[in-house]
Amino acid sequence: MAASSNAEQTQLQDMEEEDAGMEERDMESGDEPEEGMREDNSDEEEDDSSEDEKENEAEIQRLEEQLSINAFDYNCHVDLIKLLKQEGELSRLRKARQKMSELFPLTEEIWLDWLKDEIRLTEEEPNREKVYELFEKATKDYICPDIWLEYAQYSIGGMGSPGGMDKVRSIFERAVTAVGLHMTKGQMVWEAYREFENVILSTVQPPPGRIPSREEQDLLKTQLDRIHTLFRRQLAIPLMDMEATYAEYEEWSEHGVAETVVHQYKKALQQLAKCKSLEESLIVAEPPKLAEYQSYIDFELKEGDPARVQIIFERTLAENCLVPDMWAKYTTYLDRQLKIKDLVLSSHERAVRNCPWTMGLWKSYLLALERHGADHHTVSDVFEKALNAGFIQATDYVEIWQAHLDYLRRRVDFSKESSKELEELRGAFSRSLDYMKQDVEERFGESGDPSCIIMQIWARIEALHCKNIQKARELWDSIMTKGNAKYANMWLEYYNLERSYGDPVHCRKALHRAVQCTTDYPEHVSEVLLTFERVEGSLEDWDVAVQKTETRLNRINEQRAKVAEKEANLARQEEEKADQRRKTKVDKKAQRKVQKGSRVGEKRKAEQDDYQDEWNDNSEQEQQPKKHRGNGDQTTEEYMETETGLFGRNARPGYKPPPPGNKRAQQGAAAGEQQSDDKQELRNDNSSVFISNLAYTLKEPEAKLRTQFETCGPIKQVRPVFGNKGTFKGYGYVQFESPVSVPEALKLDRREVEGRPMFVSPCVDKNKNPDFKVFKYNTSIEKQKIFISGLPFTCTKEQLEEICKSHGIIKDIRLVTYRSGKPKGLAYVEFADEAQASQAVLKMDGMTIEDNKICVAISNPPRRNMMDKPGSNRPTDMMPRQVFGSRGRGRTQLSLLPRSLHRQSGPGSKVENGTAAEQVPETASTVVNAVGETKPLSNSDFARMLLSK
Repeated sequence: MAASSNAEQTQLQDMEEEDAGMEERDMESGDEPEEGMREDNSDEEEDDSSEDEKENEAEIQRLEEQLSINAFDYNCHVDLIKLLKQEGELSRLRKARQKMSELFPLTEEIWLDWLKDEIRLTEEEPNREKVYELFEKATKDYICPDIWLEYAQYSIGGMGSPGGMDKVRSIFERAVTAVGLHMTKGQMVWEAYREFENVILSTVQPPPGRIPSREEQDLLKTQLDRIHTLFRRQLAIPLMDMEATYAEYEEWSEHGVAETVVHQYKKALQQLAKCKSLEESLIVAEPPKLAEYQSYIDFELKEGDPARVQIIFERTLAENCLVPDMWAKYTTYLDRQLKIKDLVLSSHERAVRNCPWTMGLWKSYLLALERHGADHHTVSDVFEKALNAGFIQATDYVEIWQAHLDYLRRRVDFSKESSKELEELRGAFSRSLDYMKQDVEERFGESGDPSCIIMQIWARIEALHCKNIQKARELWDSIMTKGNAKYANMWLEYYNLERSYGDPVHCRKALHRAVQCTTDYPEHVSEVLLTFERVEGSLEDWDVAVQKTETRLNRINEQRAKVAEKEANLARQEEEKADQRRKTKVDKKAQRKVQKGSRVGEKRKAEQDDYQDEWNDNSEQEQQPKKHRGNGDQTTEEYMETETGLFGRNARPGYKPPPPGNKRAQQGAAAGEQQSDDKQELRNDNSSVFISNLAYTLKEPEAKLRTQFETCGPIKQVRPVFGNKGTFKGYGYVQFESPVSVPEALKLDRREVEGRPMFVSPCVDKNKNPDFKVFKYNTSIEKQKIFISGLPFTCTKEQLEEICKSHGIIKDIRLVTYRSGKPKGLAYVEFADEAQASQAVLKMDGMTIEDNKICVAISNPPRRNMMDKPGSNRPTDMMPRQVFGSRGRGRTQLSLLPRSLHRQSGPGSKVENGTAAEQVPETASTVVNAVGETKPLSNSDFARMLLSK
């Protein structure tokens, strides 16, 4: 077989000769341009080429500068390599590729381009070893049949060197071992191997008519046996189009096919029949084909052939290299089933190179290194790389530190009082605490280890293994000073440590402090203290414990009673205020009616005339008085308002009452009002939904709403709400015949109706359920969802889906809009899992869309702003998401309060365990009284404070 490099040279020469011939024919067929014109054209071409070169060089420098700032920008690496190849900068191109390969595994296309370029550059024999090294590196990133085939074909060109033939066979053997089981592409590697051996066979066969020597016969027999063996090995593996291979073997073999080969071939055909449907589903599926590959993996795991399980995992990861869950499944399988050191460790390394942001993969890698006896330096290097990988949560750093500390603890021989490993363990514990405080808290704004798990483990190791209870107590003192003194479970953990490794004196002291400091479950720690004194203490100790627990519990109960009374008072005040507002509203309404009845003027007369004219038209009466009074002194307008409800909530659109004096019409109006009351009585909240945010100009809202919701189920009635003048108010109710239709109707929330998003929510009587709140979207961190800001207002849902779908499977996209339907430039995109969302954040953050640079982050919506109401569980010590921007306090965030109204908060008092009590800031609008309650300042208080300065 000819080497690929020779074939490429021949092809390039043919192309050059063809181009030269075409140029010559063009010159012969056309008129030769004048010399001046040729010079002008060449000058213009040189100017254009020089400008393009300058632009490309500027772009190259920009990309290199960007990579110096952020070396992990994958797309920037790819763009730089393309430009350098276009410009022919071979040395810079080689360095760019090497730098990228150090940070990321390269795809099959990038590797093949690189290898072909290096093959062209290293035609001479001494440089072949460099290409071999590059091939070895390429085969470790992914299992790619095309790369292995290129490797084997390139090695054929070096057959003339010493040991060249053995090297070719060695590479082919490694290739069929690595990718020979690939059901769709493995066949081409087997055929290339057999073709090579057939070429060797033709060189050892004697010329016709000459009797070969004994040595030549042995050489010929050996070569024939090689080819027979290759056929038998290939036919024992289920591969696509293996029937053609069997027919070729029958034709090639002089003595037919052996029975054992036929048996293995039929068995492979049966296996192929089982897998064929899975292979066909992969062929027709759209990338990334994750579901189809998962089904294939499950099938192979049930079959139980480790080699076939490995190859299907490798095929899956070649197309889904950024899916951490798939890497985790593969490495777990290797750890538990194959347990081959080189294979296991190389797979773990590839996993963390592909998904460096996934803490679980680093943790598994560290455990695998320890499990297979890697040296301490290697394990430490991998851990340091993990710290710089850029995890997305503060808790990830706690877990990776715990894994490393566990490894260091297992290296220590605690039978010795001191050792190098023990000092290293203590140094690592100390460093981990500094790292959490300096790096993690600064980056995430939170500790990541609020319960101080690392310090607890350190304290237990010191007490259990090192017999250093004093160090353990110091660590627990530090734990309690970090805000954990108010939790009963923390004190009980400390008490158990003292109980196991300390003495009764310190146990008693710990429980006494617990009784004084615990705020969540003081009864529980009091009970533990009394139980301890029953077992360990004297009568004096018992009396002291009883006195302390009773005093503490009495104080706690008093505080609880005060809080309950305060909440009850607030609730009562709120109820009184609501009653007062309702009473004031009724009085104002009655006053307006009196004022309206006393007003007599031209305006009233004109309104009555208009009304009578309209009534005359609608009722087709010939004559009606312009002004009519009925029911005593009641005017027509008063009658309209009080009797018919035309301008009230119950009037149906287009309904006009009869004038007073017409008894039959009055009876009809009363019947209409009774019918409206019947509708109200038929209302059922369980089978109804509330519709809002509709346009006021919506024509025929009842018909429009019925059309929107008729697909959800049978509709009993639609009740749009109208204003005083019969205009639609933009909201209403839809009642179904069955509550089963309500969930389907709620799915139509945010559907666009005439340019506005329609809000659909459950129908709940707020008078009966005052605490009912409807908020559809989550307010906690959603790891599988990303938040995008800075989008252009013209960006549609389809365009955003096209941008995001390359990073994973999209479950939902929501564009945030104003109530009017206008976009805000914000969006939420939900992926199938958190790994895909994390990858989307890494790849999309900073991306430019229509000249807009977008910001992408994991979705962590802020909590809703809720008023402080009695009984609300609003947290008071919750940390704000971000008070100021990256450039500090903005102008609009400056305090506009006069300096004379600012007060300094007093210093916090110390509690028994050494922690500072929480300082309550005293603002200008509140004042703290003797019992600790806050009272709002009145206007006179503000004036007195201002005038006192």
